[in-house]
Parts: sequence; structure tokens; C-alpha cells
Amino acid sequence: MLAYTVNRMLIMIPTLLAISVITFIIIQLPPGDYLSTYVAELQSQGEKVSAERIEFLREQYGFDRPLYEQYFVWLFGMLQGDFGYSFEYNLPVSAVVGDRLWLTVIVSFATVIFTWVVSFPIGVYSATHQYSAADYTLTLIGFLGLATPNFLLALVLLYFANVTFGTSIGGLMDPQFIDQPWTWGKLGSVLEHLWVPVIVIGTSGTAGMIRRLRANLLDELQKQYVTTGRAKGLPPFRLLVKYPLRMSLNPFIADIGNLLPQIVSGAAIVSVVLSLPTTGPMLLSALRSQDMYLAGSFLMFLALLTVIGVFFSDLLLAALDPRIRLQGGATR
Repeated sequence: MLAYTVNRMLIMIPTLLAISVITFIIIQLPPGDYLSTYVAELQSQGEKVSAERIEFLREQYGFDRPLYEQYFVWLFGMLQGDFGYSFEYNLPVSAVVGDRLWLTVIVSFATVIFTWVVSFPIGVYSATHQYSAADYTLTLIGFLGLATPNFLLALVLLYFANVTFGTSIGGLMDPQFIDQPWTWGKLGSVLEHLWVPVIVIGTSGTAGMIRRLRANLLDELQKQYVTTGRAKGLPPFRLLVKYPLRMSLNPFIADIGNLLPQIVSGAAIVSVVLSLPTTGPMLLSALRSQDMYLAGSFLMFLALLTVIGVFFSDLLLAALDPRIRLQGGATR
């Protein structure tokens, strides 16, 4: 197990390097750069920009360098904690991101916990009470969760929170805590505003997880070893937990690698609707304005979440399911 863990950690390094190359190529693919967009915006407002100033800005921002040189400057800067310079905000990327990254992490992990806490008991109950009234009701709720657009649910809960609880979810905290150091009061304000975006973002993932757990558990409950266990007189709860439920958890564990980046990227529209100070709206703005270092840093953050999530899911799958061998092709 130790050798497997070290091997997987070493594989993460070339994986992230390859992703960084692909990310840099993608953000360079659109014609022009941030300076071209900036000059076009000034010209649309009737301002004239001299060729000398354009050349000065191009040299200042490093756009006159070859692409491979720009890539290595960006890469080695990230390794040293310098994620580049945001042209749109005229600040280092680390200063622009600020609390947005931490708030994104809080929302993401709260959504993951919400997804697991809600979907796990519902999926188990629905599978063990197949074709009952509760099963049909939960199935209907699951389909509604999958079919309802997140932005529509966000608007409904936004109105409900304001009318019922008097909480304005136009952000993740009260205005007096914005750009202030973290205190217990600020944390309490974040938790007060957190439940609406968590429910909105986690609804679709929860509904899908319920359906997958129900289907996998039903498949396991029909297998011969469950019938043999019942014939030997094993208590129903012990039989359920020890074998079929354990085997049905594989989709839960395997989804860890995709769940976090899906939450971060999928919450962008919800963040715009709810005016959340997370990374989603800023990523969209950076992509539109071709602020390449800011956009590239966000994309690398998503890639890092994916790689780390897949790493932990592989380790948990190997520990959970004895049918999974760490050495493919090995003989007994």
C-alpha cells in the first residue's frame, strides 16, 4: 500500500505539468490578448491610443516574449507562490483572489457534506424499500432535483430566505464584514448566509447520487451472497452494512475526484445570481477579458482539486473494496 501511495503521488507531478501546458495553450488560443481587448475597449469609448503606448504596455506585460518563455515564467512563478499579475485589476493574482478562494473552499466542502448527508440515507432507504410509497416519493423528488435549473432554485430560495428569515443572500456575509479580517462574527455571518447556496448547488448532485446509490445497492441485494447470508440467519441490518452497502459505496468514493471541481465550476451561474464573492464569476470575467494569468490560476486550481480528489478516491477504493488490487495483472 505504501509503494502504491508513493507511486500515485509521483504520477501527480507530470500530470499537473501536462495540465499546466494544456491550460496555457487553451488560454492563448483566442486571437489577441488582454492588451488587444483593452485597446479595443478604449477605442470604442472614443479614446485614441498611440502605437508607442501600445508597444510600451506590451513590453511591460511581457506579451512581446515568446510563448514558451511566458509559460516558464508563469510555471516557475506558481512553484514559488507567485501566480502572476492580473492585468484587469492591476494587482497580483494572489491579492485579487483574496477571500474568494477561501469562500469557494468553504462553499464547496459544505456542499460535499450536504450531498453525502442527504443522499446516503435516502438512497439506502429507497433501495431497501423498493416500490413502496416512500420509494416513489423520493424518486419523484430526485427527478425534480435533477430537472430543476440551479438558477431558478436560487431565485426561489433567495425570495424565501428574505421573506421568511429576513436574510439577504446578496453575498456570503453582511456588508460590514467585506474585506475585513476573519473573526468569529464574520464566520457566523458566513454560516448564516451559507445554507441557500449549499442547497442550490448541492441539489442536482444529491439527486444524481441518490439514483446511483439506489441502483448499485439494488444490484448488490439481488446477488447470491446476500441470499446465502439471509439463509444463514444473519440479521438484516448487519447483512446490509457488512456486504452489499459496502460494495455499493464505490460510486460515492469514485466521484470524489469529480465532485469538487464540478461544484466549483458548476456554481459559477449560481454565484452570479446570488452575487456570491466566489471564484466562479471572477473566472468568467477573466476568460472574457483574456486576463490569462488570473484565468490560468483558476483553471490550475480546478485541476489540482481534480488530481487530489482522484488520488484520495483511489486510496479509499483500494481500502474499501477487497476486489480492487493495487497491482494490475498480479497473480495470487
